[in-house]
Amino acid sequence: MSKLTLRVMKGADRGRVFAELTPPITIGREEGNTIQLNDERISRFHCKILADNQHLVLTDLESTNGTKLNGQDCQLRILRFGDLIEIGRSTLLFGNTEQIRSRVSETYLLADGNRPELRDSEIDFDVDSDLLESSEKSSESMGMPVLPDRLSPSQAAQLTELLEYLHTGVGEVVDAVQVIDNKGTVAVDHAKWQALLLVYGNLAELIRGISDPDFRLPG
Repeated sequence: MSKLTLRVMKGADRGRVFAELTPPITIGREEGNTIQLNDERISRFHCKILADNQHLVLTDLESTNGTKLNGQDCQLRILRFGDLIEIGRSTLLFGNTEQIRSRVSETYLLADGNRPELRDSEIDFDVDSDLLESSEKSSESMGMPVLPDRLSPSQAAQLTELLEYLHTGVGEVVDAVQVIDNKGTVAVDHAKWQALLLVYGNLAELIRGISDPDFRLPG
């Protein structure tokens, strides 16, 4: 099984990326979890991801405030790349760029089996998803914005304000989307939805990079 990635989209740990993970994965507030989050509304051991019979399964560990998957209460659910896991005040995006792109391609094929041929832009994102492509490649090769060096406190505050504005605006769209599990789609075009989530994650990482000098964007 390929390595797994989880990005923190919301919460005190917003912008952190947990990569190269292998199931079982536990998520919680306590030390000893694979992913430890700083969120008082998350239980000590809140939920876990297990591999079983070629599937990844998300299980709530009888947490106090529960677990949601794509906005729906979750006790035991199959987890797919591109899903959003909500625990406490934190939201995590499951999967890296390649894994999410693969799911998008499969969704198009399943949703419209009568289509004779999908356009390249619908599968490879050659036209509409430059931002999706850039999320996991270095800034030098793909033009991903880098944080300016030696920002003064006022400059850092201004840039943070700008990124917070963008992050909030994108977040309002994310929060409004309804995922339709039985159709494998959402209330907006799925490819654009996933691209939007990855841009959202990139913004979170940039915001964290301003406030934490030791933080490095994943290359």
